[in-house]
Amino acid sequence: MTARLALIRRHPIKSVGGEGLDSVTLQAARRLPGDREWAILTEGGERHAIASQTGGQPDRWLPKSCFLRGVACLDLQAIQGGWRDGRLHLSHPSHGEIAVDPETDGHRLIDWLRPLWPQDLPPPTRLVRGAAIWTDQKWPWISILSLTSLADLEARAGQTFGIHRWRGNLWVDGWPPFAERNLIGHVIRIGNVELRISAHVGRCDATSADTASGQRDIDMVATLDRLYGHTDFGVFAEVVTGGQIRLQDQVAA
Repeated sequence: MTARLALIRRHPIKSVGGEGLDSVTLQAARRLPGDREWAILTEGGERHAIASQTGGQPDRWLPKSCFLRGVACLDLQAIQGGWRDGRLHLSHPSHGEIAVDPETDGHRLIDWLRPLWPQDLPPPTRLVRGAAIWTDQKWPWISILSLTSLADLEARAGQTFGIHRWRGNLWVDGWPPFAERNLIGHVIRIGNVELRISAHVGRCDATSADTASGQRDIDMVATLDRLYGHTDFGVFAEVVTGGQIRLQDQVAA
């Protein structure tokens, strides 16, 4: 199969915003640089963080339950934005905008997010940047999604979903719908970079939110199961041979 790299997406703060890139340099056995580099701890996650921290920052990977997550607050799914002029510029359709330096403005970001976060859940406490990138898996994986699979899902569901609710890293255009499911264990090439497809991306209820509003517009997990007999969308891959990838690079599988 031959296709093209259509989108490169990075999410500097776990579950909060996201941005597009024209190119990125990948390293073998590493995640996408700058993706989920920061995360917001909750009061419930602090005991795990304190037990694992050095110099005030966690020094190892922590489970996703320690952090603010879209599955617990669909409103977070509507936050957009990324780096500009050395600051993170974030916006929410009903909550306004904020620009922060995550090194010094963590408290401002938490104050901005607090009204969105459900009051019956452990409150956010601090923005952390640990030794690990705060993806949901311990493994150094990058997510790869297919625009043709998305188009097939939208056509069958009779609804437009867009790319943002999936929070994927690389979007490929040109594969047959859901052909990526047959690539587990295979090595693909994007430009000169090689990636081994490692696992399916199982989906949670965070994908049920309309990212334009932060409101639930479908039961996505049930919809995937009804239409396809599984609850996956996309695949994870590990970088085997590093290098720079660019939009419109050829993707060969």
